[in-house]
Amino acid sequence: MFQDKYVFSQLTAFLNRTQFNNYVRKYDGNRYVKHFTCWNQMLAMMFGQLSNRESLRDLIVAFEAHRAKQYHLGVGREPIAKTTLATANQNRDYRIFEEFAFYMMKEACEKRTTNILDISGKKYAFDSTTIPLCLATFPWAKFRSKKGGVKAHVLYDIEAQVPAFYTVTTASKHDSTAMSSIHYEPNAYYIFDRAYDSFKELYRIHLTDSFFVVRAKTNLKYKTVKWKRRMPKNIMTDAEVKLIGYLSEKKYPESLRLVRYYDEEDNREFTFLTNAKQLSALDVANLYKKRWLIELFKWLKQHLKIKKFWGTTENAVRIQISVAIITYSLVAIVQHDMNLKRSTYEVLQILSISLTDKTHLHDLFDKTNFNDVKDLNDPLIPGLFD
Repeated sequence: MFQDKYVFSQLTAFLNRTQFNNYVRKYDGNRYVKHFTCWNQMLAMMFGQLSNRESLRDLIVAFEAHRAKQYHLGVGREPIAKTTLATANQNRDYRIFEEFAFYMMKEACEKRTTNILDISGKKYAFDSTTIPLCLATFPWAKFRSKKGGVKAHVLYDIEAQVPAFYTVTTASKHDSTAMSSIHYEPNAYYIFDRAYDSFKELYRIHLTDSFFVVRAKTNLKYKTVKWKRRMPKNIMTDAEVKLIGYLSEKKYPESLRLVRYYDEEDNREFTFLTNAKQLSALDVANLYKKRWLIELFKWLKQHLKIKKFWGTTENAVRIQISVAIITYSLVAIVQHDMNLKRSTYEVLQILSISLTDKTHLHDLFDKTNFNDVKDLNDPLIPGLFD
């Protein structure tokens, strides 16, 4: 990388432009385009994500302030008008950005694979974040009588700490309905919260020779087939059970394992259902606990709750969510390739205030004092939107 490149340009050099252009050609994204291409559009949106712009107007003002740097940032020579970016987000096929997001997720997962638990097989956690929208502005995203919203359902690779898959629905859709869109891998582990209690989908996981751990609801109806008498510390129950009730038994006709675990740190009791009968009860509990260590989960919950979307159509919303996933995946790849000794959260924080500097990336992360960065009033700070 050249020393005189802006930090943002150094960062986007890690993107595979050839692959992106393949998707652009597939969906004819640059048809009739003279200046502001799909590539310019994506980089402009990424700049807004990394610099924490809260609205389309806010983003355009930022580009006007850096007008002389615009070409070298990769967003084209021509001034970007608000209507230009808004029209692009409204009309260009969101699948260009969605498929590139899937490509980036796959690359990040492959590069960052680790083994945090002594259990063979991939480990995933599935969760969603609800993004509130104004119903009057986004009538297609009706949630309740006077509220609108969409849900981003994300499958996280727990060990790589990056997304492996995502889908977007209106907020009115129940979380468990998104489980049908997941392509389950054999010998992999899928961890779910209580909202994902679809026994039909859980049985589909079982039939693909995969494993699941799901937190059971308090009103779960079952009968105990057999149980273990000697159990390790904090394991209150480890039993084989069968679901009772006509529909539940029909959807999941085989036996399940029920593990009841006491968490001393939080002084809480958790009940899990799983088909992973080969694991120890503590491993089952630890798998569930690992899902809360995912930095992406925290980042999505906070960073996607922006005040305004940069477009009011479903297409524009999908593009912005895709670009957010692309941005996070890119930072995770850079973190791996450069062997940075900082968390992804720290890298994002440092980048947010350094995009138009000409510091080499290695020097930027080696010399920046993170204690000076995290005190900024930034929407990535944990708790700001809680």
